[in-house]
Amino acid sequence: MAEISRLALTLALGTTASAAMAGSDPWELLSGIQVDETYDGDRYEVTKVFPEDVRDGIQDFFITGYAVPLTPGEAITSLILVSDMGNCPFCGSGGHAASLQVELDEPVFGLEEGTRISLRGALEAVTDTETWQATIMRNARLVES
Repeated sequence: MAEISRLALTLALGTTASAAMAGSDPWELLSGIQVDETYDGDRYEVTKVFPEDVRDGIQDFFITGYAVPLTPGEAITSLILVSDMGNCPFCGSGGHAASLQVELDEPVFGLEEGTRISLRGALEAVTDTETWQATIMRNARLVES
C-alpha cells in the first residue's frame, strides 16, 4: 500500500493545466489543486479542491513539458509530462515539480526520456477519493509548440 500511495502522490501533485485560460501558464494551474489526505482509524480518504477551470475538465488543453515514458519499448502510449527534468518524480530526486499523466491517442515511436514535447488533448479531473492523482490528459496528440 505504501508503494502505491507513493506513486499516486507522485502522479497527483499538481496535475492540472488549462489551455482555456489564454495567456496562463499551465504548470502554474497544475499547482492550483489542493490535495489533502485524512486517516480516521481504518478509513483513508483524499480530498481534492479543483480550480473552477479544471473541475469539469478542459476539452482542448495544450501543454509543453518533458516526456517520461511509463513503459519500456518503442511504441509509447502512456507517459508522465513534467515541467522540469531536474524535478522529475521518477528520476531519483526526493522533491519534484508538477507532473501530468498522459494517455496518447496514437503510439509515438522512439520517444526518449527527457524529450521536450507539446501536447493537445482532453484534461479530466480525477475525483477518486482513494488516490492523490488529481488529473489525467486523455486522447493526447503531439503538436508543434
